[in-house]
Amino acid sequence: MSRPLLRASGIGVRFGGVHALRDVTVSVRPGEICGLIGPNGAGKTTLFDVLSGMRRPDAGEIAYDGADITRRSPVWRARHGIRRTFQRQQLFAQLTVADNLVVAQDWRGGLRPAAARRRERAATVLRGCGLDALAGSYAGGLPVGQARMVELARAIADPPRVLLLDEPASGTTAEERDRLAGVVRHLAEERNCAVLLVEHNVAFVMDLCSRVVVLDLGEVLAEGTPSEIHAHPAVREAYLGTGGLGTDEAAP
Repeated sequence: MSRPLLRASGIGVRFGGVHALRDVTVSVRPGEICGLIGPNGAGKTTLFDVLSGMRRPDAGEIAYDGADITRRSPVWRARHGIRRTFQRQQLFAQLTVADNLVVAQDWRGGLRPAAARRRERAATVLRGCGLDALAGSYAGGLPVGQARMVELARAIADPPRVLLLDEPASGTTAEERDRLAGVVRHLAEERNCAVLLVEHNVAFVMDLCSRVVVLDLGEVLAEGTPSEIHAHPAVREAYLGTGGLGTDEAAP
């Protein structure tokens, strides 16, 4: 197997006397789709904040393509191919859908020909995500499911090497989840992108991911294939009272 493209080793994060993360090690390889699941408060979003550079860990390190990037900023990471979506939608509401994707590429600079290429790239990505009919719509007026897809499209408008998806299926319909899964699979299989996703919809994770990591109370509880995780006694116990493994929480 190829070496991990992004690896968090021994990560610890404290909020006062509370350990949000304790000695957490997680990695994702090129072309892999890895799921990160766990009950509410397990530390999933905190780990994403560390991976994306929005929070510096109290312990441990982040390696990207073999290099230590623990102290690198979120901007540096984004410009070097580590892209992230958020649990709460973060679209530019007053821009059109197409312009949301163009803005994501504007950091590269350049004159008019470059701007034209970015708009062409935005159109291509929107078609691939089934959003071309919404190109001229303002992002602020979109329903939740469409907004989630636009966030994904914006994250991949400038091709990523690592994609961190935080609750991408939340608020989506079954059709939208199928489309989202298809886009993510294409990125992994055809673009060799490493994908790590946090998701409460366990059925979605088990179907999409080849490997799953389970967090509980800030620690790694289990790691393995979907079938191994589904049968893991400690994982099943952690999910008791929260719908159980296999629950499709987001089904409208």
